[in-house]
Amino acid sequence: MMEMQEIYLKNMTKDYRSNEAYKTLRTNVEFSGADNKVIVFTSCTPNEGKSTVSLSLAQSLAEGGKRVLFVDADLRKSVLMGRHKVNGDLKGLSHFLSGQSEVDDIIYKTQEPGLMVIFSGVVPPNPAELLGNKRFSSFITSARKIYDYIIIDAPPLGSVIDSAIAAAVCDAAVLVIAANAISYKFARVVKEQLEKSNCPILGVVLNKVNMKQNKYYGKYYGKYYGEYGKK
Repeated sequence: MMEMQEIYLKNMTKDYRSNEAYKTLRTNVEFSGADNKVIVFTSCTPNEGKSTVSLSLAQSLAEGGKRVLFVDADLRKSVLMGRHKVNGDLKGLSHFLSGQSEVDDIIYKTQEPGLMVIFSGVVPPNPAELLGNKRFSSFITSARKIYDYIIIDAPPLGSVIDSAIAAAVCDAAVLVIAANAISYKFARVVKEQLEKSNCPILGVVLNKVNMKQNKYYGKYYGKYYGEYGKK
């Protein structure tokens, strides 16, 4: 077993409003129930901010004193390694799921006490099959005993089925939707696809809202999407 390495992650929350938004999201997740420990994040399409939202939530949970494992499960096109300038011979989730590495070799410390990360690793030829194998479900079962929360960043469900496969072993799911980018009909199709995994949907994060131009969003959508998880 290799000694656990430390990775520096950029703080994704850049201003007061963002920090407060993620604290609110953290509170909502914490109050969703003690059984919701493993939460998968997905979106309808790429570039809706899913990775930023899920990692920022993981950082916020760790700041709140929780022991958190963030898993980059986008085995097809991860943006995290490049965004956080991770270099060197780094082993990731695809190495573990394909049997090339053990779990202790792919978990990395971060500068945030309590936050560990697993990167996606090299792009495999069979991402969906790897996420659906017993090695992944067994890993999640073991990780539950160690961490307070496991946040999984999965690919956009409107593009590939990977998120629904990962969701089958999760306690809950969150859908990230970019404002003014996705039609209601498309979002509903993705929601129905996610529901087929029998993973409860906690709610929706409305992302990339221009609050200066759309004060309406803060009032209306905050109420609407806040009620989503209750229905």
